[in-house]
Amino acid sequence: MSRRWSFSSLMLVAGLLFVYLPMVILVIYSFNASRLVTVWGGWSLQWYAGLLDNSQLMSAVGRSLQVALYTAIAATALGTLAAFVLTRIPRFKGRTLFGGLVTAPLVMPEVITGLSLLLLFVAMAQLVGWPAQRGLLTIWIAHTTFCAAYVSVIVSARLREVDQSIEEAAMDLGARPWKVFLLITVPMIAPSLAAGAMMSFALSLDDLVLASFVSGPGATTLPMEIYSAVRMGVKPEINAVASLILLAVSLFTFLAWYFTRRAEERRKRALQLAILEATQGS
Repeated sequence: MSRRWSFSSLMLVAGLLFVYLPMVILVIYSFNASRLVTVWGGWSLQWYAGLLDNSQLMSAVGRSLQVALYTAIAATALGTLAAFVLTRIPRFKGRTLFGGLVTAPLVMPEVITGLSLLLLFVAMAQLVGWPAQRGLLTIWIAHTTFCAAYVSVIVSARLREVDQSIEEAAMDLGARPWKVFLLITVPMIAPSLAAGAMMSFALSLDDLVLASFVSGPGATTLPMEIYSAVRMGVKPEINAVASLILLAVSLFTFLAWYFTRRAEERRKRALQLAILEATQGS
């Protein structure tokens, strides 16, 4: 008897096709020998080889990867500290205001955020002379401000699940708070830190609106380069570079998931072994 497809299964398949089918088509057409995107001219690797000669596009890729990497590091650090304050300090003056400011970028339209940061940078340049001109540094600051909110939400959810008795026991044994945080809390929330870093990297690499407001001459990111190019038609080189980015992100995500899973399995085995030894010793 054949299994009937339920409505939820059909909606799941339709949703996955809607999300991933355009990516598959993009990868296929990156091997198209024809310069016209709508005309299939056979299989070819010429557009991948042509990327080496397209210095403008490759420079934009390098700038985007550089900003995304720095954003992931800074947003993870700031978001983790904000999440730690919100979850480990239950009461302090201005807690509600602080929590609202941390999560505000999640609901704020990017146009408003970008315009606000642009006005801020212009006012600072007039008052203190910094930044002298907008570029990669201002893009990095804008992306860090935006992505830290996502990291704080992810890490906060993980911190609320962590058993605080372990941290309290370490402090009772004489460990200082910073040592407890680095040696006990951080390893327990490592999966959420990795998830926040990867999300920050992806959001920064994908951002167009914020970068358009706070960028300057010579600081064009990949989304800005692609946006300016597709208005005159999609070039085959864009399909090729997008396919390479998809491959790199997919590979990095798989490796992060694999090593995180192995670390979690080792931690569980070590915990079970410690419980077994404690049981036998008693």
